[in-house]
Amino acid sequence: MGKRRRWIAVLHARWRQCAAPLLATQFDDCGWDDDRNRRRRSPDRTDPGRLQSATPIGFGHGEQFVAEENVRETISPELEFQSVKKRFGATTAVAEVTKTIARGEFVALVGTSGSGKSTLLKMINRLVEPSSGDILFEGENVTQLPLAQLRRRIGYVFQGIGLFPHMTIGENIALGPRLAGESMGEDKIGEMLELVDLSPDMRKRMPPELSGGQRQRVGVARALATNPQLLLMDEPFGALDPITRDALGDRVRSLHDELGITTIMVTHDMAEALLLADRVLVMQAGRIEADCAPRELLHGAGGDFAQELVAVPRAQSERLAELKQ
Repeated sequence: MGKRRRWIAVLHARWRQCAAPLLATQFDDCGWDDDRNRRRRSPDRTDPGRLQSATPIGFGHGEQFVAEENVRETISPELEFQSVKKRFGATTAVAEVTKTIARGEFVALVGTSGSGKSTLLKMINRLVEPSSGDILFEGENVTQLPLAQLRRRIGYVFQGIGLFPHMTIGENIALGPRLAGESMGEDKIGEMLELVDLSPDMRKRMPPELSGGQRQRVGVARALATNPQLLLMDEPFGALDPITRDALGDRVRSLHDELGITTIMVTHDMAEALLLADRVLVMQAGRIEADCAPRELLHGAGGDFAQELVAVPRAQSERLAELKQ
């Protein structure tokens, strides 16, 4: 019973953080008084003027905001999608995506199942090859880079964790550097484990001996072991319980800030996207329907489909608030 109460408390805290502003009449910095979330939205983040430059353009479903595009143009791009398409037979999974992601941004790709978000993510490190268009990583076309070289520069956290069960935790973490012809000593492996809040002693254990949350932390450590410039995460927390999911999400966000990397995360969970990302790309039927900062989405921007997704945590927050009465 105590564990159930803890789960409810975590869920309520998450919904309150991202959706409570929608219930308020004033939207002063989204009403987020928590220092951690305020730090996530601080003006000296990678996209310095994005929130401050938002200008109200009307009324209706909350105040609408539009960000000045010249803000992003002043930041060196890490990744560029240029008319990128992907077809599987007669099915178009990704249709004409053109978008720039700045160095140091934390971007969430959100959408319903089959919207194309995982396919778009996997085209970056060429787990899926584009049918047409170009993807530039620091100005270089990913299809023209040697595959091993490209993937050493990109960390990837699998949806299903993907640890090799016949290898120790230490061997799993050191796999990337080993494939690159480099060795990773015990001390360095211990440092990587500490980076994700695990004990260095775990390096000698086998994956089945760890909990799901611990294995996912090891997956993050393995993705960071090659010191990547870009971190890709495909539904990294989907199979975790709410308490572990919340804690690991916070740790990933902290690591993003501490290491100064660029992060792109696929998620079905709009609340998770709002809480962790600097920028949310909403996908539907292979197209990006909205490109907004979390604050803009909370103020009603992004169009009808984006607001349908935002309405889910809002409704859950309302129901949890009713239970307290």
